[in-house]
Amino acid sequence: MKKTILIAMFITMMTIPAIQAQKKQLFNGKDLTGWTVYGTEKWYVQDGLLVCESGPDKEYGYLATNKHYKDFILELDFKQEADGNSGVFIRSTIEGTKITGWQVEVAPKGKHTGGVYESYGRGWLIKPDPKKESILKEGEWNHMKIKVKGDELTSWLNGTKMITIKDEKIGKGEGSVALQIHSGGGIKIKWKNLVIKEL
Repeated sequence: MKKTILIAMFITMMTIPAIQAQKKQLFNGKDLTGWTVYGTEKWYVQDGLLVCESGPDKEYGYLATNKHYKDFILELDFKQEADGNSGVFIRSTIEGTKITGWQVEVAPKGKHTGGVYESYGRGWLIKPDPKKESILKEGEWNHMKIKVKGDELTSWLNGTKMITIKDEKIGKGEGSVALQIHSGGGIKIKWKNLVIKEL
């Protein structure tokens, strides 16, 4: 009996690290290792937080992972300090500041945070129910979760499901996770706890 218990404990101990190993911190809290900056807008680390801020050119800017991710669950926290028009791109590629891929919107209230937008393509693919606009906490930390598997994408904001979409084109996508600074200037957003789990 004792031998059986010991074997079960050993199996459990071996399994737990394997499960934990599936989760990976995308941002180390110190620098931009593992990421590439696209454009002239500002990306920097301050007090352990990742900060994006409009630069003098007031153009689009991106910070993209060097690694490509296909099927995954991504969780992160963001705080909109000014304007807040940004986004989290999935399966994306970038040339200069032209991005190909799909954006899970991060924006001020009334501008569809959690919805999915296809840049340089079909535009809005899906917007959340307008009643869900109040879920966003402007000026405070918000938690976003994005699940992408095959041709299905689901987003959550502060624990509430915002959208689910099945799309063949998304299913065929390949590329990085990327954060955006929208054009126009006056934008500042802080990010933390960027954790990805590949599926």
